[in-house]
Amino acid sequence: MDYRKIITVDPRVRGGQPCIRGMPITVREVVDCLASGKNLEEVLTSYPKLTREDIQACLAFSTGGS
Repeated sequence: MDYRKIITVDPRVRGGQPCIRGMPITVREVVDCLASGKNLEEVLTSYPKLTREDIQACLAFSTGGS
């Protein structure tokens, strides 16, 4: 997965933190949800604008994968 197509960094959005598709949802928020024990469906319910691919991109970004 090439997360660079999904993860964006814009100083005007959430202070330049890595976000998903320019939305004010940070990679850290998504990864923290998963780390706290939420499953994929629960994250998608919490953030209805996200897709499964967005979550995969967050995980790839957070682990330095491509």
